[in-house]
Amino acid sequence: MDDVLRPLIVVGGSVVLTLLLGWATDLLLRKADERHPETPLWGLLRRGRIPYQLVLCAALLRGSYDQAELLQDHEAAVGRTLTLVLIGSAAWLAIRIAAAVVETTYTRYASTHRERDPARVRRVRTQVTLIRRVVSAIVGVVAVAAMLLTFPAMRAAGASLLASAGILGIVAGVAAQSTLGNMFAGLQIAFGDMVRIGDTVVVDGEWGTVEEITLTFLTVRTWDERRITMPVSYFTSQPFENWSRGTPQMTGTVFWHLDHSAPLDAMRDRLRDILRECPAWDGRAFNLTVTDSTPSTMEVRALVTAKDADDIWTVRVAVREEMIRWLAADHPYALPRVNAADAVPPPGRRDHRSADGVPAARRVHTHPRER
Repeated sequence: MDDVLRPLIVVGGSVVLTLLLGWATDLLLRKADERHPETPLWGLLRRGRIPYQLVLCAALLRGSYDQAELLQDHEAAVGRTLTLVLIGSAAWLAIRIAAAVVETTYTRYASTHRERDPARVRRVRTQVTLIRRVVSAIVGVVAVAAMLLTFPAMRAAGASLLASAGILGIVAGVAAQSTLGNMFAGLQIAFGDMVRIGDTVVVDGEWGTVEEITLTFLTVRTWDERRITMPVSYFTSQPFENWSRGTPQMTGTVFWHLDHSAPLDAMRDRLRDILRECPAWDGRAFNLTVTDSTPSTMEVRALVTAKDADDIWTVRVAVREEMIRWLAADHPYALPRVNAADAVPPPGRRDHRSADGVPAARRVHTHPRER
């Protein structure tokens, strides 16, 4: 009877005590979160209740399993298993706590600087994300190393591993050259302020917004909701456009190919009226000029401004559409067309016509062999 009660008391007591401590801790964190709504720290710490309970349970069982006299033939295996669970859950809990602290720090910073300096807030967000990933990677590596050291064979092989560490380091460096390059490139992007989460960029002719930055790759969300995943080393070795660098204000262009008789002064007045009715225009500046000319058309360019890349796109398409609609309704002669009129002779010359009445300027001359 004692062989049954003792294991039940030890195991059951450890589980019950773990559940009680976990419930009490979660209750305290919930009340602290309700009393301090200005900070998300206590609510974020509640996400670690599962690894917290695993740490408690593993620690209690690790310290009392030998008294339960359960599985005495496998006492060493049970102890090592509980140690591995304890190390893994402790690493999990450390990652959750670090993430909560870092996220709380960023939230406080963003709440005070979001309106004054949104570009710097995006920069801090990028750095915080990468720092959290680095901390998670370091804690994971340390946890795996600690787990391996619990095996006697691993401790015995430590001396030989240290002796060959130089050769292994060279081999690993050559094999993981690309991965290590991307990792260092990710750190360079985070702390060099080259590109940030939320920036509007143009890479390989694709326009989009930076959605995610990790230690090895970067994701750009395009305007049509596609995702372009690129190695972060691309942004440290290849040129790219960052429309959010510095100030997000932008100047856009709209082009039309029109007839030479297009009413430019009326188009300038119409452009001003269109922009006044467009909420995306920031009111800084606008202009309309002729930038090129061909024998049949002329190129008219309008300059417009907006506060960011999204609004400049809205202003450009609105101006292009409204101007074409206005020209087609009120000035249809200004739209390009095929010119089939007779050629005008130079001053002082008569319009010589042939016997068939075709003007000489329109006569087509053929080769003698084709006549």
